Order: sequence, then C-alpha cells, then structure tokens
Amino acid sequence: MSLNRSEKEAVINEVTSLAAKAQTLVIAEYRGITVADMTKLRADARSKGVSLSVLKNTLARRAVAGSQFDVVADQMTGPLVYGFSEDAVAAAKVVADFAKTNDKLVIRGGAFAGKSLDVNGVKELANIPSKDVLLAQLCGLLMSPISRTAVVLGALAAKKGEGEPAAEA
Repeated sequence: MSLNRSEKEAVINEVTSLAAKAQTLVIAEYRGITVADMTKLRADARSKGVSLSVLKNTLARRAVAGSQFDVVADQMTGPLVYGFSEDAVAAAKVVADFAKTNDKLVIRGGAFAGKSLDVNGVKELANIPSKDVLLAQLCGLLMSPISRTAVVLGALAAKKGEGEPAAEA
C-alpha cells in the first residue's frame, strides 16, 4: 500500500520529532520474523520507552537528515526496524536482548551522540547498566563512607561505655 504525499509528510514529521527527542537509534533487519515475535518485540520496546517502527527507508533517511542520526543514513537499506529511545541504552538493550533469543533479527548498526555504531558498538551500549541502576550504584558509593563512619563511631561509643552498646536516639 503506497502512501500519498500528505501521508508521507506526516510520517517524516513524526519520525523527525522522535529523532529530535531521542539519544539513540538502533537499526536491525527483521527479515523472517513471525508476526507474533514482532508483536512481542514491540510490546517489550513500548514498556521500556523505546519507539520501534518499520519505515520506508527513503522516508527514514529524509526524517533523520540534518539530525545526529544522519551518520547512519547510508546503512538504511533493506527491510529494517528502527528503534529510537530517549534513554541512551534502552533501544540497544531491547534489540540486543531480543536478538539473543531470535536469530532472525540481525542488528545492522545504530547511532549515539552523533556517532555511527556498528553491531559490536550496539552490543556494548546494550551492556551498559540502565540509568536507574547507575543512580543506585552512585547512591551506594556515596552512602558507603557515611555508613562506615557510623559503624566506627558506634564501636567507639560501645567501647567507651565499657561494652554497653550506645543508646539509640
């Protein structure tokens, strides 16, 4: 089914707005994937804030022209699924995790921070912990010296009190 000019412009505008908000673009070839598997992939992507679309490559090239994702315009050939995400690693994680269990999905590349990524670059990006995990690790690192100091001060107070634990406030 071909699109008329106004429908094409609407698709280009929608993808342009996705690209403007996104940090990462992942491109994967979906040839041979069943409809049920593709539906599962889209549901997983949607739950993680990734916009996954099958687009005409010419429309996708026009939509990313002039954006940070223009560096992968030459890779936009064949039956592709495009994953845009505002979270830097979400699109790479969704596509890489699905590709581990379904060999029909072939990662072709992607773009992050205006730089083109190859297959290995996308996989490395997918291995980076999510923003929430990184924030939790940072909080743990910041709390560690404070909790150690509290333990040492508690031990000193207990020793001073001749073995009696310090009263809790």
